[in-house]
Amino acid sequence: MTATASTVSPPGFAAGIWPCTTRLDPGGGISVGGWSLGELARRHGTPLYILDEADVRYRCRAYRDAMPGAEIAYAGKAFLCRAVADWIGEEGLSLDTCSAGELAVAQAVGFPAGRVLLHGNAKTPDDLRAATGYGVGRVVLDSAGEIARLAAITPDKQRVMLRVAPGVDAGTHASVAAGGEDQKFGFALSSGAAADAVTRVLRQPELELTGLHCHLGSQITQLPAYELAARRLIALTAAVHAEHGLALPELNLGGGHAVPCTDGDPEFDLQGFADRIRRVIRDECASFRLPVPRLIVEPGRAIISRAMVTLYRVVGIKQTPGGRTFVAVDGGMSDNPRPVLYGSGYEAFLPRATNAARPFLATVVGKHCESGDVIVRDVPLADPVSGDLLVTPATGAYGHSMANNYNGVPRPPVIFCRDGHARVVVRRESFEDLTARDAP
Repeated sequence: MTATASTVSPPGFAAGIWPCTTRLDPGGGISVGGWSLGELARRHGTPLYILDEADVRYRCRAYRDAMPGAEIAYAGKAFLCRAVADWIGEEGLSLDTCSAGELAVAQAVGFPAGRVLLHGNAKTPDDLRAATGYGVGRVVLDSAGEIARLAAITPDKQRVMLRVAPGVDAGTHASVAAGGEDQKFGFALSSGAAADAVTRVLRQPELELTGLHCHLGSQITQLPAYELAARRLIALTAAVHAEHGLALPELNLGGGHAVPCTDGDPEFDLQGFADRIRRVIRDECASFRLPVPRLIVEPGRAIISRAMVTLYRVVGIKQTPGGRTFVAVDGGMSDNPRPVLYGSGYEAFLPRATNAARPFLATVVGKHCESGDVIVRDVPLADPVSGDLLVTPATGAYGHSMANNYNGVPRPPVIFCRDGHARVVVRRESFEDLTARDAP
C-alpha cells in the first residue's frame, strides 16, 4: 500500500514519502485519509500535524508479516499519544518506552504491561519505580549502578535485558549513532563491561536476565551492520551459556530502520533484513550449539514517519541580494527541530499547485528568532505567494515528540484522519497553557 495519485504524479511527488491514503485532486490539491488539506486548515488552522491512521496500521502489519514469531516493539519516542498507544496495542505490537512519562501514556489506555519495555541510559528512581509499579515486561539495564538500584526497589522478580554497545558503525549521522563503544549507551563489549554486567545481574535474585539488547542508531540502510551486531551479541550469549549455564531466550536488535524523507532517499529493505537476520541468528546459534532466541526489533520512525504531514501557512516571501528566496511560514523549529539538530532533509509542496511545475528554488524558514530556523533548504516550489498553504511530508517521527515552545509559540494540534473521518487527538496549545506553570 503506497501513496497513489488520482491523476499523473507531478514532478517531485514521490509516493514513498507520503501517507498511504494520499490522493491528488485532478485540479491540484492533496487529501489524506479522505480529507482535503485545505479543509483541515480551514477547520483547525495552521501549523497542523495530520496523521493517517491507515498508514500506521499498515506498517505495523508489514512488520508482523515480514517477521512472524518475532516481537515487534514500537519505539514510542518517535511519536506517542494515547490514541497511538491504543493502535499499537490493537495491532499486537509491544511498546518501547524511555521514561515514566511515556509509561504514564501507556497506562492511561491500559496498554498490557507485559508488552512494555523501559529503556534509558539515566533512568531516575522515579522511572524505575514507575516501571516496577506498572509491572513492565522488561527493563533494559544500561549501567552498573542501575542494576543494584533496580534490584533494591523491585517488589517481585523483574525481567531485564542488558544493553550492549557492540562496536558497530552503521554509517549514520554522528548525533544519532548508537552502536559504537564511545557513547553514552550500554555496556561496552570489547572491554568486558558487558560480560561483567551479566555476572552482576545474575548475582541479584530479584532480577531475571532474559537477553541482550543493542541499538545501532537511526536512518540505517546497511543490513551488514545488523548482521555484525547479531553475531557479536550471539557470541556473548554463547559466553554467558558457557560460564553460567544460562541460555538467554531473547535477542533484541533495536530499530533505526531508514525511512525516506526526500525524493530519492533509499528505502529500508524490511523483507531482506528479516530474511538475513533470521539466517544469521540460526547459523550462529547452530555453530555455538545454542537454542535460537526470540528476536525483538524496535521500529519507531519506520512505522510513524510517513503517516504524518505538517501543514503551514506562508506568511511572507523575501529575496536576498545574493539571489536566495526565503519562504517564511507560521511554524518552524518549534514543531520540527530535526533540520536544525541533524541537518535532516524534507520536501515541501504547495497543495494548490501539485500539478504545476516547480521552477522556483526556495528555502522554507520558520518564524523563530534563529538564523538556523530552516525547515527545508533549497527546495523547488511552484510560484509561492503569501497566504498559500505549504505541506512537508514524512514528519511523523520526532516532529511532535521534539516540539517545543521556543519564542512562546504554542505547539500545533494533531489531527487523525481515516476513511473520511477526522478527529483532534492532541489539541492546539493556548497562550493560557504557556503561562499555566508560571508562579505569580
